[in-house]
Amino acid sequence: MARIIDAPLIASGDEGCALPSGQWGPASAAAARGLVYDAAVKAETDALCDKVKETIPAFEWPAYAPLIAGINRLKKEKNAVILAHNYMTADIFHCVGDFQGDSLQLAREAAAVDAEIIVQAGVHFMAETSKILAPDKTVLIPDLRAGCSLAASITGADVRLIKQRYPGVPVVTYVNTSAEVKAESDVTCTSSNAVQVVEWAAQEWGVDRVILIPDEFLARNVAAMTSVKIISWKGRCEVHERFTAEDIAELRAAHPGVIVLAHPECPPDVMAAADYAGSTAALANYVTKNAPKKVVLLTECSMSDNVSAAAPQTEFIRPCNLCPHMKTITLAGIYDALKLRQHEVTVPEDIRVRAKQAIDRMLTLPKTNAPLDFKTGLPAATVELVD
Repeated sequence: MARIIDAPLIASGDEGCALPSGQWGPASAAAARGLVYDAAVKAETDALCDKVKETIPAFEWPAYAPLIAGINRLKKEKNAVILAHNYMTADIFHCVGDFQGDSLQLAREAAAVDAEIIVQAGVHFMAETSKILAPDKTVLIPDLRAGCSLAASITGADVRLIKQRYPGVPVVTYVNTSAEVKAESDVTCTSSNAVQVVEWAAQEWGVDRVILIPDEFLARNVAAMTSVKIISWKGRCEVHERFTAEDIAELRAAHPGVIVLAHPECPPDVMAAADYAGSTAALANYVTKNAPKKVVLLTECSMSDNVSAAAPQTEFIRPCNLCPHMKTITLAGIYDALKLRQHEVTVPEDIRVRAKQAIDRMLTLPKTNAPLDFKTGLPAATVELVD
């Protein structure tokens, strides 16, 4: 974010985050919204600055603080909360997010949150999920461009055709899908509980195979951990599909002793070469619990930044596959969404009711003590892909 300062910054150190004595220039998003970095904002945000000091240098803090303070004031004024996904930038995740986590954690919070407005700092399918679970709340998304390549890979019509082809086979749908896809499904899952849900569905329907859509690689990685036969779809996450086993070999050569953690949306050869694999929540738990000296997270860029704040003893190697959809969400967009009450996400009631049934089935399953650990080093499993 560009800024113009008429005088030098006060040194950080014991003074806290830097405070300019001059005025912000017109290039600043904060100034464009009538927000300035003054002593009051400094006092409100100094503690937050310390949370993100590893990713936002103190001299840059005045570019962020006015928007952060403005957002936190608006939340109180409008009885709003912000659900911040793990892939949000650190300024959003640590400084304005009221609830942080992966899709499953945020889905649970959306169902229970006591607020008039929910701002989804994530992508569109997450906002839809919040609306499905909290229909009486106003759900806002800061940027209408915040889509998802995986969610866009399949439609409700596709699911109806799959069900016609495989009658009597339960449909387990990853939460990274649209409301209309969830509405055509029997139960949803996340990467945290996919194996649990697949095995439950097979037992509940009395069958030995389950349709798990739309992520091909998640399906293959789940299939490697269960005896249930998996039918899947050729959907992929544009962030995780780009990681390769060759990337891991290069990382190990360049950083001896590094611990490699992978997300189960990665290809099976990546999972086989990694030291540990799991959902975003599981990856974070692994780092904070095991305190590795050196680690690399094979997932979206901002995940390392957000986990590192709670793991100062760990050195993070940061190969960067950026999610362009997540990165459309900015502090300025969140401020505008709250200030103007704009970009409301709605779901037609008939779709909402059917989608909620699929989500509720997932949420009512026994809550595990910890996110699923995917096994690494396994041979690639066979799944049937729908043509």
